Amino acid sequence: MDEDALSKIVIGAAIEVHRFFGPGLLEDPYVESLCIELDEVGVPYEREVRVPLHYKGQSLRKDYFLDLLVGGVLVVECKATVEDHPVYRAQCLTQLKLTNKRLGLVINFGQPTLKAGLHRVVNNLK
Repeated sequence: MDEDALSKIVIGAAIEVHRFFGPGLLEDPYVESLCIELDEVGVPYEREVRVPLHYKGQSLRKDYFLDLLVGGVLVVECKATVEDHPVYRAQCLTQLKLTNKRLGLVINFGQPTLKAGLHRVVNNLK
């Protein structure tokens, strides 16, 4: 399945989670519930995906972790904050570059509506 098709499924699942809980929880229950929704529709994902970091040919001691990698191609960065800050989109773009992926979603469950906290982020997507 391609990134766009997966993004539609993830957005639908995130809407279901947000309808159930609304804003106000910490990030982890939203991510776990989103994973339950993805399990129910049979979409594969990996949670807390380790991304080794390198600087000028040297491995760094600390790795980076993605919230979710869906279908091996879609990066999903989850937040649960009242403020929807542009740095979240920049963070997702960096994740896309680090993993050589083309599409990411920032989903901020802390917003009054999911639409207000949902952003598509592209990295050389045609």
